[in-house]
Amino acid sequence: MALNNQRKSKVSPVTALVFQGGIGVVGLLVILVADIPVQMFGAGLLPSVLYGALGALCTYGALLLLTQIPALFPDNLDRQMRGLHRFASGYSWFVLFLLSVFAGVGEELLFRGAVQGWLAVHTDTTTAVLAASVLFGLVHYASFTYFVIATGLGLVLGLAYALSDSILLVMVWHGVYDMVALFCLLRFPEWFGISGHPEDQD
Repeated sequence: MALNNQRKSKVSPVTALVFQGGIGVVGLLVILVADIPVQMFGAGLLPSVLYGALGALCTYGALLLLTQIPALFPDNLDRQMRGLHRFASGYSWFVLFLLSVFAGVGEELLFRGAVQGWLAVHTDTTTAVLAASVLFGLVHYASFTYFVIATGLGLVLGLAYALSDSILLVMVWHGVYDMVALFCLLRFPEWFGISGHPEDQD
């Protein structure tokens, strides 16, 4: 499905991809320089991919249901969803796919591989998961509600990594989650209170 009649994003596709890819490079460098142990496949390659994809679908479905509960979150997500819709509408599906892959690989290398991995060695697993998740939430801060959601997702991914010993599993989980989230936002904007021409809304 092409994204027709949408204004172009202020951030070029190349810039967005380089930025996301750069996060992964930073994470990989930290892992190599600090000699942080990274668990790659856990129970195996195929189970990591399958469980990661299943986890992403379940996580997004659960979050979608939670957002339908009135007054559950401390403030409204409408403004953030409109902003994300405007951002994503400026790119082709192929670019959005690549951004999701880069985010899954890069951010998990940095937050789960480097940050959580380093903290797990120097503190304990609980502290490592909590600290990496809060940092993940702060980096994604757009509002307090968005921070809570991102931190919660970080906790899920951090626990999944700690329990599975598979960085691949959480990379797939994160990447598929982003792909599904972007697809639903652009294909079914009314689910998020977006109608008409969201680029013209505040």
